[in-house]
Amino acid sequence: MKKALLIALVTIGTQQLANAQDFKEGFVQEELSMQKYDKDPEAHAVFLNEFGNARIDITNDDHVRLIYDYHAKIKILDSKGLENGTIQIPVHNSDDVADEITDIKGSTYYTDDNGLMQKIDLDPKKVFQVKDYKYGGTVKFALPGLRSGCVIEFRYKLISPFWDSFHRWEFQDNIPKIHSQYEVHIPGFWTFNAALKGSLKLSKTSSELERECFTSHGAKSDCSHLMYAMNDIPAFVEEDYMTSAKNFLSAIDFELVEWMNPYTSVKTVVSKEWKDIDRQLKIDENFGSQLKRKDLMKERMAPIIAGKTTDIDKAQAIYSYLQKWYKWNDYIGIASSNGIKRAMEAHTGSIGDINLSLITALNACGINTEAVLLSTRDHGNINTLYPVLSDFNYVVAKANIDGNSYYLDASDPLLSFGLLQLKCLNDKGRVISLDKPSYWVELSGLQKSNSTRSLDLTLLENGKIKGSITNYYTGYEAYKKRKAIKKFNSVDEYIEDLDAKLPKIKILKSNISNLDSLNMPLGETLEVEIDAFDNMNKSQLVFNPFFWNKITTNPFKLAERDYPVDWGMASDERLLLTMHLPSQFIVETPPQNAAFALPNNGGMFATNYDNQGDTFTVSNITRFTKGIYSSNEYPYLKELYNKIILTEKADMVFKKK
Repeated sequence: MKKALLIALVTIGTQQLANAQDFKEGFVQEELSMQKYDKDPEAHAVFLNEFGNARIDITNDDHVRLIYDYHAKIKILDSKGLENGTIQIPVHNSDDVADEITDIKGSTYYTDDNGLMQKIDLDPKKVFQVKDYKYGGTVKFALPGLRSGCVIEFRYKLISPFWDSFHRWEFQDNIPKIHSQYEVHIPGFWTFNAALKGSLKLSKTSSELERECFTSHGAKSDCSHLMYAMNDIPAFVEEDYMTSAKNFLSAIDFELVEWMNPYTSVKTVVSKEWKDIDRQLKIDENFGSQLKRKDLMKERMAPIIAGKTTDIDKAQAIYSYLQKWYKWNDYIGIASSNGIKRAMEAHTGSIGDINLSLITALNACGINTEAVLLSTRDHGNINTLYPVLSDFNYVVAKANIDGNSYYLDASDPLLSFGLLQLKCLNDKGRVISLDKPSYWVELSGLQKSNSTRSLDLTLLENGKIKGSITNYYTGYEAYKKRKAIKKFNSVDEYIEDLDAKLPKIKILKSNISNLDSLNMPLGETLEVEIDAFDNMNKSQLVFNPFFWNKITTNPFKLAERDYPVDWGMASDERLLLTMHLPSQFIVETPPQNAAFALPNNGGMFATNYDNQGDTFTVSNITRFTKGIYSSNEYPYLKELYNKIILTEKADMVFKKK
C-alpha cells in the first residue's frame, strides 16, 4: 500500500519535464456539453482537471514559507453532485503563526435556457473561515449559481509557516478524476522522503534540477523539481468497518529527513531513531516530568488503596477513583496540557492529563505501568519505519500485573477495567516507560465483544406470545449497551424508548442488572407480550425470532474492496429461543437450518431448529474470530452477510392442527 519513490530528493538526476504546467483556465464547450463520465456512468460529479504546485521559498516578509497553489475544475453531472460545489480548505496555526489563504478565485459556467453559455464569478465576501479547534480551522466557500450540468472552477494559494509538513497530495477523492497532477520544488537545503500510498499507479513522473531557485541573503541553492500525475482515477468509495480513509487513498506523502539552515549551515537531522524519541519524551516537561511525580500521587492514592492486599485490587480501585474524579475536557493528545497537579485540582483535563495521572498513580503504588502512545482510527495509521511523534494523538496506560497486561483509559466513566474504546484499537501502539527502551504492541486483538440473547416464550390460544427475554452483554458489547442506557435520564426512560422501537412487542416488566458494576456482565431481563397476528392476514400467526437488531441490508456492497474490513475486535453473538405451543397449534413454516463458515477459522454463522412435541428451539450463532479481515477475505464476508439476511428475514408461521 506504500511505495518509496525517492529517498533523498536533492540527489535526483536531471530530466526534461513533460507537460509540467498548470492547465488552461476558462470555458470549454465540450466540458459543458458532457452528460456523463463514460468510465463511471454512475458518478454524480467528476474532476475534469486538477493541478497543484508546492515550493519552499522566501516570501515578501523575508520568512521561509511553504507556498502551495491549487487549481481545479469539476463537472457537476446531476443534483447529487451539487455538494461538490462547496469547497473546504483546512488551515492550521500554532500560538504565534498561522496558515494564510489568499488569491481565492472561482467561477461557475452553465448553459441558460436560450442555449447560451453563462459565467458567474465567486464574490470574495462569500468566503468564510471558521475555527474548528485551538490549532485548526477551515476556509469555506460555495461556488455561485450551482445547477446540474454546470462546470465549476476555482483556485487558491496557501502560504504556510509549517514548511516541515510538506503538503500531501491526494490523487483520489470521493468522485472520480480524469487528470490530477502535482509539482514540487524543494531547495537543496531540505531533504524529504516521498512515498506513494494506495493501490493506484502513477501515469507519469519526472524530475529536473532547477538552478539557483532559492536565494536569500547570499544563500543560494538549486531545487529538485518533481512532477507526479495520474489519469482516469476512480472514486474512493468508503464502506462500513474501516479506519481513516487517508490510510488507503492513493496519495503522495512527504516526510522531512533533515535540513540545513541557509544562513548558518547548521544541519538538523529530523528523522531520528526511537532511542532519540525515548530520551526526548523522558525529559519533556509535559510527559516524562509528569510521570516522575510519584510523590504527588502516592499521597493522594494512599486512602484509595487502604485495605487492598493484591495489585489487581489496588489497580482497579485507583482506576475507578480517577474515572470518577476526572471529567474529560474533549481535548486529546499524548502530553499533559497543564500538568497533572493542576488537572487533579480542577477535576478536569485532556486525555494526556487524565491518563498520565493514572500511569503515575499506579506506579506510585508499586504497580508497574507504562504509557502507550497510539493513533486513533480517524487519525490514521502510524509510520513504523521511522519515528514521527505527530503520528500519535492519544495515550493510554498499560498496567502489568501478575504476568498480564491491562490497557486502561480513565477518561470514560463507562469503560470497564482493561477495556479501550473502539477508536483506540488501531494497528499498533508504542509503549514508553522511564526505565527501558520503547517497543511496539498490537492493539487490534486486545478485546472482544460478546452478547447472548435467551428467549423463553409461550404462544397463547388467543394469538398472543408471552414470556421473557434475557440479554447478557460482556466486553465491548456491555460498554456500548451501558452507554446507550446512560444517554437517558433514567432506566425507565430507556425502557420506554425501547418499547417504542420494538414493533408489535409490549414490555410488561423490566430489570437491568450490573449497570454500574462495570467489571460484571450487564444483564437485561424483559417480560414481554408479542402480537403474533399477521397485519396482512389476521387469521395467520407469524413470529420472527430475529426481531431484535435484525440485519436487513448487507454493509458490504462493493464488487471488490482494496482495503481491509476492520471492526477492531473479535465478536460472538448468540441467540437461544425456546417456544412453548398450545396443544392445538403446530409450526407450519419453521426457520431453515443454515451454516456458513469463513475460511481459515475466520468465523461462522449457523442457525439450528429443533422441534420436540409442543416445544421447539431455535439456536443461532454469529462469530467473527478476528478484528481485521484482508481484502482477499472480503467476498466471503459479503456472502456470510447475504446468508444472515436471508435467514433472518424469514418469518415463522403457526397454525391450528
